[in-house]
Amino acid sequence: MRKYLGYLLLLIFVSLVVFRIYSNIIIKQELTGHLKRAADANSIELASNELKTALEYIEKNNLTNGYTSIIYKTPDEDLGFWYSNLKASRLELEKTKNSTSLEKTNVLLKLRETLLDEGEKGSRITYPKGISIFPNNKLIAILFLISLVFIPIFFIELMKWEKEEKRKKKEKKKSKKMKTEI
Repeated sequence: MRKYLGYLLLLIFVSLVVFRIYSNIIIKQELTGHLKRAADANSIELASNELKTALEYIEKNNLTNGYTSIIYKTPDEDLGFWYSNLKASRLELEKTKNSTSLEKTNVLLKLRETLLDEGEKGSRITYPKGISIFPNNKLIAILFLISLVFIPIFFIELMKWEKEEKRKKKEKKKSKKMKTEI
């Protein structure tokens, strides 16, 4: 029974890892990739279209409010502020469609500063960490921790079980050998 529980926990752990990888790919395809393209756009129209696509994804998946954190709330994980900021940027883009070239350039620079953060490894898209698994962050964290804690126990039990199986085979072989000698 313990063996099967261990396999189940291992399966849950592997499934969670695969799910996180898959979720990160989907977020990149459907959201952060479009935000990056909006930041890199050289025209108001391109930036507005990319930002529109990202906002549609955010609204469709209800990523408009809440926090992606589990234990404590930090400003960098506030979906409401992030969403409002993106919407305000889109409105700003819409207002400048008939503006001068200098005003358009300034708005594009402001958008780039809003969408990108500069770090040691260069620029990266600004978005709340954990957004790829939101709103299931708590459930996934709990399942991950449970499986992570019990997987070592599973392997210990598995090793004990294998030793016991080897011991039983040896005894069986030994008793078979004794029967043939008699």
